[in-house]
Amino acid sequence: MPQYSNRWPITMRPLLLLLLLLLALGAEAFIFMYGGQHSTEHLRDEDPGEHQSAKFRRSVGEDEEGIGDSEAEVDRGIVVRSYKVESRITLRFAHTTVTSVVSNLAKDGQSVAFSTQIPKRGFITNFTMNVNEVTYMGSVMEKTKARNRYIQARAQGKAAAIVRSSMQDMEVFKTEVYVPPGSQIEFELHYQEMIPRKLGSYEHTLHLQPGRLVPDLQVDVYIYEPKGITFVETPQTLGEQFEGLTEVVTTGNKAHVVFRPTLEQQRRCRNCSSTAVNGVFTVKYDVNRDGDAMELQVSDGHFVQFFAPEKLDPLPKNIVFVIDVSGSMWGLKMRQMVEAMQTILDDLTMDDYFSIIDFNHNVRCWSEDLVPGSSIQVAEAKKYIQAIKPNGGTNINEALLRAIHMLIRASNEGLIDHRSVSMIILVSDGDPTVGEIKLKAIQRNVKRYMREQFSLFSLGIGFDVDFDFLERIAMENRGVARRVHATQGATEQMRSFYNELSSPLLRNIIFQSLKDSLSDVTESRFDKFFKGSEIVVAGKVASCDSNVLEAMITASAAKQDLQITTKADCEVLDRDLILQPHTFAGFSKQMWAYLVINQLLADRSLASTATKKRKITEKIVKLATEHQFVTPLTAMLVESEGGDERLLADSPKDPKQGCCLGPVSNGKVTMVHGVPPWTLPTPGPTPAATRTEILQVNIVENDPHFTVYLPKAQLDICFNIDSEPGDILNLVSDPGLGVVVNGKLIAGKQMKDNKLNTYFGTISIYYRPLGVRVDVSTEQITVIDGEDNHGISWASATNATFSGVKISVMKDAKVNVILRDNISFMVVLHRVWKKHPFNVDFLGFYTPDDNAFSPLVHGLIGQFIIEPTVKVHEIHKGTDPMKMEATMEVKGNKLSVTRGWQKDYRKNRKYGSNVFCWFIHNSGKGFIDGHYKNYIVPQLDSFLQRP
Repeated sequence: MPQYSNRWPITMRPLLLLLLLLLALGAEAFIFMYGGQHSTEHLRDEDPGEHQSAKFRRSVGEDEEGIGDSEAEVDRGIVVRSYKVESRITLRFAHTTVTSVVSNLAKDGQSVAFSTQIPKRGFITNFTMNVNEVTYMGSVMEKTKARNRYIQARAQGKAAAIVRSSMQDMEVFKTEVYVPPGSQIEFELHYQEMIPRKLGSYEHTLHLQPGRLVPDLQVDVYIYEPKGITFVETPQTLGEQFEGLTEVVTTGNKAHVVFRPTLEQQRRCRNCSSTAVNGVFTVKYDVNRDGDAMELQVSDGHFVQFFAPEKLDPLPKNIVFVIDVSGSMWGLKMRQMVEAMQTILDDLTMDDYFSIIDFNHNVRCWSEDLVPGSSIQVAEAKKYIQAIKPNGGTNINEALLRAIHMLIRASNEGLIDHRSVSMIILVSDGDPTVGEIKLKAIQRNVKRYMREQFSLFSLGIGFDVDFDFLERIAMENRGVARRVHATQGATEQMRSFYNELSSPLLRNIIFQSLKDSLSDVTESRFDKFFKGSEIVVAGKVASCDSNVLEAMITASAAKQDLQITTKADCEVLDRDLILQPHTFAGFSKQMWAYLVINQLLADRSLASTATKKRKITEKIVKLATEHQFVTPLTAMLVESEGGDERLLADSPKDPKQGCCLGPVSNGKVTMVHGVPPWTLPTPGPTPAATRTEILQVNIVENDPHFTVYLPKAQLDICFNIDSEPGDILNLVSDPGLGVVVNGKLIAGKQMKDNKLNTYFGTISIYYRPLGVRVDVSTEQITVIDGEDNHGISWASATNATFSGVKISVMKDAKVNVILRDNISFMVVLHRVWKKHPFNVDFLGFYTPDDNAFSPLVHGLIGQFIIEPTVKVHEIHKGTDPMKMEATMEVKGNKLSVTRGWQKDYRKNRKYGSNVFCWFIHNSGKGFIDGHYKNYIVPQLDSFLQRP
C-alpha cells in the first residue's frame, strides 16, 4: 500500500525478513539491514524459515484508497504508476521478480514504503532501486563483512537501521524511502524458490497487495516443464470478483498465466476508490510422468532427478497420536483439533494400527496397545477425543516417551508388519511446563529411544509454541514439522497435514548413479515417500559418457522391493532451453545450490558440536555468496553505482525472535504499532455510572492499593497489601499460558504517621513460551529476549516487538505490553518531586478484565478473572459520615466493608480520576484466596506455587 508523510515514518511489522530502509534526502549514505540487532555487537547466526507480496504504504496516517484520475489524488501526491509480478518456473524452480514505479506529485517530499511478502522457502537474490537518478544494486557477501561496513557507516554518522523480525508464516522485504517532490522511484526485487509437490500438485503463490488502484497492474507466470504439463489451475483465492479475469494458455510443455485487471475491475465496488486486489494469487499445476514416475534432466553441468510414483499400494500405517490437552488448548483450539481428528480417524483402515495419547501435566493412553483401525475402534476413539477437557500443564517429554515405548512394544510382539510405516504425530500449542522442561534434554531422550524405523511428525498450533524445537525434534527423527494458525481454518490445516502423511507408498528410497559420473550430490537417501509428494535429488555432472547419464532408484514397496533405472541425454535440455524465451539462465546451478544450502541449514540446526556447526557455516557462506542468496548467514549490500551510498539487507534469526528495532537514531528506537483501546479512556469526567462502559480494568496504584472490577456484579472492590520493602508480590500467574506478572516493593523515604509506605518500584511481565521478560522500573524498561538484553529509556517514545511481544512506550508516562494479541497490560510511571520528604517514584499497574487467560490463572489480580459471587447489603452510614459501610458476602465470608475511592491515572497522571469502590480491610482478608503472604514469590519471573 502506498503511504506517505511529510516527516520520517515510524512503521513496523513483526514479520520474518523485515527490511527497513532509511533514505534521508541529502544524506551521504544509508545502511539497510533486516534480521539484525540494535547494537554493534556480533549478529547471532540465524536459522532458515516457509511465505514472503508487494504493497505500498504511507509512512504515517491512514491508507490512501486508490489513485484515480482526480485532482484530489494529485493533491495527495503519491501515485503508483505500475505494479508487476513475473515468475518464471523451470522444472519446479521459480525465479520471481516484483517491480513497481511510484511518483510523488505533491509539493512536498514524502516517505514511501514498499514491502514484498515472499515464501519462507524463498531466497532473495537481488534488489535494485532507482531514486533521485541514483541506482542502487545488491550483492551478497558474508554477514560479518557486511556488518563491518554497517558499523563503519554508523561511525561516520550515516543513517542506519537494524531490524530483527519473527519467523511466522511470511517473510517481508520492506523498504522505506524519501521521495522528493516531483520525483519518481523504481523498485525491483528478485527471489528464487523450489516449489514442492503436495497432495498431487505444485502450488505457486504470489501475494498481491498494491494497496490502491494501479493503472498498470499485471501478473505473469511462465511455466516450462520438458516432460509436459497435465493441467494448470488458478484457484480464485483473490475473491469471486476476479472470476474469469485470469488467462491460462497451455501448449504441451509450456504454460502462461496472465492476470491483468483494469482500473475498473480492481475497484472494490463500482464507485469505490479502493482496490479489491489484496491477497494470494495461486497457480497450481502438475506434470506428465512416465510409467516409472522418474524424470532425470541434465543442464549446464548439473543434473536433477525427480521421483513421484503414484500407482502403488499404500503401506500399512502404525500411528500414535500424541495430543496436547493442557489448559492453553482450551476453547477454539480444542474444538478445531476434535473436528480434525474426526476426519483423520475415519481415514484409518483395517490394515492400519493406532492409539491415542493425550497429555497435560499427566499422560493418559486411550489404549495401552496399538489397535486395528476398525470401525468399532475408530468410533470409540472419537468418543474419547470428544470427552477430553483441557486443563493443567504440558508434559511433552513423558508423552513422547510413552508413544515410543508403545511402538517398541508392538514391534517386539510382532504386531508391526516389517513393510509398514510407524509414526508418531505430535500436536501441541505450547512449551513443556511439567516434568522434563529442558528442550535439549527432551530431544536427547526422544532420539535415544526412537528406532530407525520410527518417525516423528510435529504439528505446532499458533505462535506461542516453540516451533523451532518442534522442527528440530521432527527432523532429527525422520519427520517434518508444520505450523498451524489458530484461526477458523485450523481444522482444515490439520487435516491437510495428515493427508500429506496418510498414504505412505515407499520406504528406504536410495538414489545412485550407475557410473562414477556425479559429484556434490544432495541428500540421496530418504526414509519414506508419501503419495502426492516428490523426491528431488540434484548434483554436478563430472562426466557424461556418450552424452547419456544413467541413474537408479531402489525402494521398498508394499508387496515388493523396487529397482528403477532411467537415462537422460546430457545436451537435449540445454538445446531446448535456448528456444524458450521465458526460462531463466543458470537455473540448474541455482536449483542445486538452493537445495544444498537448505540441506546444510537443516544439518547446522542439528549439529552436535561447535566444530561441526562452524564447518557447516563455512560451506553455507561459500555457496550463498557464490550464488547470491540472502540466507541467515549472509547479507546483501545494496550500493549506489559510485559506491558512496549503501544499505544492508540481512536475514532473520529463528521462529521466536521478534522485530524490535529501527529506525535508529542515537540509540533510540522509534517504531510504532497500536495500543489497546482500554488504555485510552474517553476524555472528560468519568462518573461511577459509566465505569462499566469505559474503564473495565483492574488497578494497582500507590502504596499499593488494589482495585478489582467485577463485571457481572458491576462492582469495584478495593484492598491494600501491607507487605515489606523488597517483597515480590504475584499479581498474575497463568501456568496454562506461561504468563506471569510480579511486582517488587520499594519503601518511601521515611515513615509518615508511624507507617512506612511501600510502592511498586519494578513490575515484571514474563512470557515463558517465547522466553521474553519485560522488567519495567522507574529508571528504564529492560527486555530480556533469550540471551539478549535490550534497554529502553523512558525519555523517548518507543514502539517495538520482541518475539511477538509488543511494547509501546509513551515518553515519561506509561508502557503497554501486549501478548498473543489478546492479553495486555499497562504500567504507569509516577514521578515525584525529588525533594519530597516521604514519597519516591513508583509504578501503577493496569489490566483489563477481559484478558484471555486460561482457567489456571491466579494471583492477587488474576484470581478474579473467574469472578466470585458477591453480595453487598445492610448499607448504612459509617463512623465517617462521608463513607458508607455495608456487609459483603463473598467466598463464604461475611466482611465489613467501607465505601471509598481509589485513583485511576490513565487519563490524568497528575490528579487521576476517582473510582468509587467497597474497601476490604486487613490486606484483603476474606476476599483474596488465603493470606496475602501466600502471594510473595522469590524471583521476578517466578510463578505462583499454589498448595
